[in-house]
Amino acid sequence: MLDLTKIAGQMQGLSQHLSSEVAESNRRLELAKEHLKTAFECQQELISRQEKWRDRILFANATPIEPLETCIDIPTPPKVHTVIATDGSQIAPNHHEIAYCYLLNIGRVVLHYGQNRHPILDSLPEVFYRPEDLYIARQWGLRTEEWMSHRRTADETTVLAELACSAKTEAPALAMVDGSLIYWFLDQLPMDARDRILPPILEAWQQLRKAEIPIMGYLSAARNIEATNFLRLLACPHPVPDCISYCPDQLEALPCKKFDNLRDTTLWTTQLQPGQRGPLWRSNNRILQLYEDQTIYFCYVHVGTEIARIEFPMWVAENSSMLDQALGLMLAQVQKGYGYPVAIAEAHNQAVVRGGDRNHFFALLEREMIKAGIKNVGISYKEARKRGSIA
Repeated sequence: MLDLTKIAGQMQGLSQHLSSEVAESNRRLELAKEHLKTAFECQQELISRQEKWRDRILFANATPIEPLETCIDIPTPPKVHTVIATDGSQIAPNHHEIAYCYLLNIGRVVLHYGQNRHPILDSLPEVFYRPEDLYIARQWGLRTEEWMSHRRTADETTVLAELACSAKTEAPALAMVDGSLIYWFLDQLPMDARDRILPPILEAWQQLRKAEIPIMGYLSAARNIEATNFLRLLACPHPVPDCISYCPDQLEALPCKKFDNLRDTTLWTTQLQPGQRGPLWRSNNRILQLYEDQTIYFCYVHVGTEIARIEFPMWVAENSSMLDQALGLMLAQVQKGYGYPVAIAEAHNQAVVRGGDRNHFFALLEREMIKAGIKNVGISYKEARKRGSIA
């Protein structure tokens, strides 16, 4: 039980700390705006330096594909269209439960607008209980819970492609997922483990590409700093941006980190009006070398309530009419969802496993185990005591 009276005395110190953080953030923001104005005039020179020294630069940075001052009004989408989204949830394995297994639940949503067609709002659950599912991650030194999360990511994308292709009509369509299309965690996985996650995702994207259905990842409250880090090339005091030679320890107070940790969304809040997008960027994350011809581009969009980061594969970015239409459909989803895409929100609601669902799942499992003749079915004494209190 949380003792709020003991916490109340710590609130004043927390509020003072946050106030100083806001002041420092405002200082970094003003400095970043000055560098951004300067970068307008020498953008191509900065890109040339970036490309030439990319193997020697030690901080994450993206490449602008359009002029940095780009502010484009997103077009109004057609009234007749379809939006598809998936999201996932799970029940993690627990040695204290009646059986050691886990469940993945993929929420599916298809919303048809102006077509007089019924929507799809459901979920696809799958139970994993075989040893090859439960213990495969051990050979790579991964926890089962961690592997379960990675597998869920792949399943979400696979289901999304199948759902979108089966729902395709003559009307424009958009496939959406919650979060980034840049799977940073892959960089930490052994090659064998990575080969079980990434290829199905890329294959699903290829299916969407053939069906001419764009896919977009929607990031709310994004913490990325790739675009802002591009301005560090301008702030570098050395003859060339050779971090390995001049600044090998990136944790130190470096001269180019004048606006360190300033989020991209914070900077672009000062540049965009509601309904506008900023310039296109190409991410240079190392893991994208494995994406073949589907490397990830992104842009920042003022959706009215916040600056959202929108990610999409290269084949979407290179098709300007597809990109414009997809951004229009995305913005309409945010407006319909009062600040967040309604299709993604509904996919989450379909996927989420609540406490009652979890109890029903284990009750069903217990009944089947007893029916199969298994004796001494029950949770551990530790779990039983945690669920009740004698106080």
